[in-house]
Amino acid sequence: MRAPNLFLTAPVLLIITLAAAVCPSNRAETAERTALSLDGQWQIADGKLPDAIPGNFTHKVPVPGLAHLANPSFPNVDRFTSRERMTLLVAHGKADPYWMVKYWDGKPEQDRDYFWYRKTFRAPSARAVAMLKIDKAQFGTAVWLNGRQLMPESDAWHSEYPGGFTASFWNMARDLRWNAENTLIVRIGAHPGVLPPDFPTGSDFEKAEWTPGIYDDVSVFFCDNPEIESIQIAPHIASDEIVVQTTVKNHSGAAYSGSLAFLVKAWKTGEQVAATEAEVDSLEPGGESVITQTIKIPHAHLWSPEDPFLYVLESGTAGDSVQTRFGMRELRFDSTTKRAYLNGKPYYLRGSNIALHRFFEDPLGGDLPWNDAWVRRLLGTVPKEMHWNYFRFTIGPVPQHWLDVCDEVGLMVQNEFPVWTGWGWYKEQGYSRTYDADEMTRQFRDWMRDNWNHPSVVVWDAVNETRNEIFNAQVIPAVRGLDLSQRPWEDSYNPPGRSGDVEEFHGYLFDQGAQGKLAFQMTDLEAMDGRPVAVGLDTPVPSANNAVILNEYGALWLRRDGRPTELTANLYHQLMGTNVTGRERLNEWAYLLAGLTEYWRAYRQMAGVDSFVYLTSDIPDIPTSDNWSDVRRLKIDPAFVDYEGEAFKPLGVYINFFQPTLQAGAPHEFLIKMINDYDRPMTGELTLTLETKEGKILAKAERPFDLAALGAGDLAMTLPVPDKPQDDLILKATAAPDGTAGVTPTMSRRWLSVSGSLSATKP
Repeated sequence: MRAPNLFLTAPVLLIITLAAAVCPSNRAETAERTALSLDGQWQIADGKLPDAIPGNFTHKVPVPGLAHLANPSFPNVDRFTSRERMTLLVAHGKADPYWMVKYWDGKPEQDRDYFWYRKTFRAPSARAVAMLKIDKAQFGTAVWLNGRQLMPESDAWHSEYPGGFTASFWNMARDLRWNAENTLIVRIGAHPGVLPPDFPTGSDFEKAEWTPGIYDDVSVFFCDNPEIESIQIAPHIASDEIVVQTTVKNHSGAAYSGSLAFLVKAWKTGEQVAATEAEVDSLEPGGESVITQTIKIPHAHLWSPEDPFLYVLESGTAGDSVQTRFGMRELRFDSTTKRAYLNGKPYYLRGSNIALHRFFEDPLGGDLPWNDAWVRRLLGTVPKEMHWNYFRFTIGPVPQHWLDVCDEVGLMVQNEFPVWTGWGWYKEQGYSRTYDADEMTRQFRDWMRDNWNHPSVVVWDAVNETRNEIFNAQVIPAVRGLDLSQRPWEDSYNPPGRSGDVEEFHGYLFDQGAQGKLAFQMTDLEAMDGRPVAVGLDTPVPSANNAVILNEYGALWLRRDGRPTELTANLYHQLMGTNVTGRERLNEWAYLLAGLTEYWRAYRQMAGVDSFVYLTSDIPDIPTSDNWSDVRRLKIDPAFVDYEGEAFKPLGVYINFFQPTLQAGAPHEFLIKMINDYDRPMTGELTLTLETKEGKILAKAERPFDLAALGAGDLAMTLPVPDKPQDDLILKATAAPDGTAGVTPTMSRRWLSVSGSLSATKP
């Protein structure tokens, strides 16, 4: 293991030095760590050979960032067709089947295999330890300092670090020029094909371009012995304490004995909460020691999406000191109730998905993923407005700063390792990828190390839509015990490992309409009960032994201008015909998706409901898409905000009715299901109206509702139907709570007509 998962960015690194230097008198004296950010402009060049450092660096590129941000630009920098993408292209007649033989490990479409990054920096006065940390780079990393190649500080592959989704560490002390300028060169692969095919590089059937780059922070730190290599903090809220596991290493030539000091503070106020020490006994030269310490946190302030309170642990030895941020939070799943429990209480998960590595290929993406204001609106402001508390980060990890922001704004994360090998047809055709179990285990270990101190990270997600026995049989059992917080795991279509794990379900009820005749109709929901059902693409139904998260559903995607995607052209032709505008399609999408969201939430069969997908790319031939009308300013399509914003409110309303018409003059009884995600009772008035689109009320009924905390209820309401036929009407159920602060009314809406005959078709 290597250095702790620090939450700090460059401006805050000064706080490490200052805070560590001012130690309370009752603590052992500790020395400060000096950290230097290497983020900013680097030089960049390309090449074909892995060991031929270019003589000239004529381009510049931001770090963190991607190689396609270089100035001047490189031609075809993202061009690579993966085996998974090739599988679909061949199946749809868009590529020669021979590709699957000739380019089994992927088809590079650029005249390079590597990118070389160069940066100079000035080192401080000599210290015992000098370490380089590259938070994430793809594809594969090698490092040279002042002309000599460094070795990664791990059991990595040869002299390189192959992980593209985890941090690498490099010992610089041997070759560093103290009090002088140093030249650092980092080589990465230009595409996934430079790594062994059974190593993880991010398998994704729907990703068209593969962008290399150092896409997370780069820094160096300097300290003396013993170095604090890693820290893991596990909260135990029942006992108001944390378990801290600290790994220290002695780089000197003499044995070391001394103290390891701890100080806990509230992050924002700096108020001291606890202080203690542990002993480091007889640490041999070159040796490591793991110290486990329990620290009481009196009257612990718990972390939650509604109150994301954070603490900081300052840890120090005679030669080193670090700060690690954490939250007092536990999320569990119960196999009996099939519910999530946050800090010991039932808690319903509502949210969406982010596919950042797909967004990397979006022409509007640019440097947005590293723009702090943009990231904070993406992860904080907009999710709060949409009533979301839980996201899955899918098909590619995010920079560490994103998780720092999630910690601060209170967004829980299902953290997925980017593996998608397929199932059913893909496996039958032999197209499903296999992995080296040992390498996968090494990378999972580093992935957990990087993320386990984030209170926002609540679920380890091994894979997406995958059946592969190495994960539940080898990889997860090998690493599960490393997490002292014992987070639950989600292992896609593989059997869950434990009763407290959670299963995923992808409820694509409209999926049959992608290629063939659409069999599903929204009216089918009226006879369904919210349980997972078999849908298209041979999607497995969860085992019913564990809690389930619906983290994909709908299959109704449109591009941001309302054009159908590669997967939905045939579907929308059946739903709406061809003589419709993009605006009309976007309205239809929002309406249908909101109905599905209401349905999946109303029956309480799911521990969580996550729509797909909040952020992805918008490029030609894309299978899926997101809902932004302006992704740079983070403005969501207004129809989506209107309908999904209502469907995801904690006080939920669902009209169990999707018929296209009501019979004129005949009273109709409607079943309205209500749910209360709040931890307090909700009472108020439920109003059912039949209105014109202009808001004229044609019929109205009212009755009170009374929902227990975290409860649900069914209410029957009869509405008189007008005598005259009329098109383009809205059936609206509105739940207005009784003066509850911060809780606004919730609407459920159905589009219909009043007809003299029950055989009328949907308008």
